[in-house]
Amino acid sequence: MLGSDVMSRIPLKSAREIETMRRAGGLVAETFRVLEPYVQPGVTLKELDRRAEEFIRGKGAKPAYLGYGPRNNPFPGTICASVNEVICHGIPDDRELRDGDILGMDIGVLLDGYYGDACTTYTVGQVSDEVRALVDTTRACLQAGLDEVRPGAKTGDIGHAIQSLAESRGYGVVREYTGHGIGKRLHEDPTIYHWGVHHTGLKLQPGMVFTIEPMINLGTPETRLLADGWTVITADKKPSAQFEHTLVVTPKGYDILTL
Repeated sequence: MLGSDVMSRIPLKSAREIETMRRAGGLVAETFRVLEPYVQPGVTLKELDRRAEEFIRGKGAKPAYLGYGPRNNPFPGTICASVNEVICHGIPDDRELRDGDILGMDIGVLLDGYYGDACTTYTVGQVSDEVRALVDTTRACLQAGLDEVRPGAKTGDIGHAIQSLAESRGYGVVREYTGHGIGKRLHEDPTIYHWGVHHTGLKLQPGMVFTIEPMINLGTPETRLLADGWTVITADKKPSAQFEHTLVVTPKGYDILTL
């Protein structure tokens, strides 16, 4: 059971803050729409990154991920570009997309002092039925988690719904990387696990803002961090997919801020 000290660290957002975060989230969604036509064979990850940075800065915002992290190893890109077996935090480089790839693209912005954050997985050209089923299930897992969000529900309900759906279809649920609170900082309390037990965890309250971002693997849930200190891949090198939204808990349920 969470004590009052933990509860007091969960920032509840005001109506003004939520509307500012909706603008930030809206810019994230716009950036996806700008980049989507370029997600095709032959395009490099670095080109997608360049277009994202130009668009975000042109709207008076800053890329949230560029320079994020430790001083001795800050993240070098505007987007996280995670291809095939890369689960998350893929660095955008000169790699060209190929027919049959999947690309998990994670975008964050800082606008008027508040963050927006979302991820979607794109199919590139013609993908196998096995990979398409993985992507479809991951999208459904995000929705299953969203469907649990309402005042009085627990964070464990979100994780349980995601885990139950993914594992019922034979997929692995990544444990080490989670959803998170978000606001004036990119990562705040609470932590949102994508696995869990019903009726456990933190009780949801109106005004809480956080992300749900399940990472679902075609094989086992085990992960491996590469030597660059950022890129996380599946231990068995099978594909992984991810979808993410930023949302606010409302008196009747939830409202997605990254649409």
